[in-house]
Amino acid sequence: MAEPERCATQEGSMTSLESSHSGFSQLSAATTSSQSSSMISSPVAAECVLSARLTQMSAAPDEDLVKQWTSEQDRLRQQLVEEDTEDWQRSAVFSGLERVGGVDLSFIKGDDVNACAQLVVLSYPDLELLYEDSHMVRLTAPYIAGFLAFRETPFLLEALQRLERNKPKLLPQVVFVDGNGLFHYREFGLACHLGVLWGLPCVGVAKNLLQVQGVYKSEEHQSQDILCNATFSVNLKQTDRHIARGCKLLREKSIAALQKGGDSFPLTAASGKVLGKALRSSDKSSKPVYVSVGHKISLDTAVRLTHSCCRYRVPEPIRQ
Repeated sequence: MAEPERCATQEGSMTSLESSHSGFSQLSAATTSSQSSSMISSPVAAECVLSARLTQMSAAPDEDLVKQWTSEQDRLRQQLVEEDTEDWQRSAVFSGLERVGGVDLSFIKGDDVNACAQLVVLSYPDLELLYEDSHMVRLTAPYIAGFLAFRETPFLLEALQRLERNKPKLLPQVVFVDGNGLFHYREFGLACHLGVLWGLPCVGVAKNLLQVQGVYKSEEHQSQDILCNATFSVNLKQTDRHIARGCKLLREKSIAALQKGGDSFPLTAASGKVLGKALRSSDKSSKPVYVSVGHKISLDTAVRLTHSCCRYRVPEPIRQ
């Protein structure tokens, strides 16, 4: 994806947090729109408003807001589709797939408020650039673990809306999201959120392993010597050191097990449900990526598609 400094601004201002999608009506009510700062004539007053927002974002999570977002997340999760829905997904070579998209929000180091929202569309299977959109945005919603989508999805939706308005023929048939989908604390990460709201197939591809739902040593992991004896817990305060050691061993062992590009192993929750797969995406990189369903695609298809879009470790739609 593009570096933040490449992002363009519209009329010298940041993109608004508000989205026309109804799924974020509660979010608009719970947070202050960034457009309000343009109505403040005094630079000092504007700085005070921004400072107050930053303080709110770093404060303890608001219980009412968490309840709101949990309810909204639960509602959207009822619409999640974890199966293949398109004809091209059932083809061994993805016949009929012509355009793949990628979205990401890149932050400037040390700045948790200003970011670059990016969308690219590539041809498939050649992976040539067809469309690129980069905009600087200002986030006002607080960061709360497990609810990243409520901060980032509105801006990613806006990018897709601009493409739909300006060049509808270039709309992607599937979107890669730099983040998790089903592999999430409540099985509804950023890729799921975006996919359900936009209504198209999405794939979550994360570069780091999320410590979620007791990912444990299954029989397959044991046979491949993948995982150590450590179990993973969402409650990091109780087992920080144990989890850190377990994650380190997981990474080391997985590198040895994933011998070539396309090799993968499942990420299985304590319930027995497979939430995603660790994938060696390229022969050129020994570090795996973590693939999970976003929406309207099966896990096996998501893994195959991710591998087919990789020249290096990260799929081209979210690497460019």
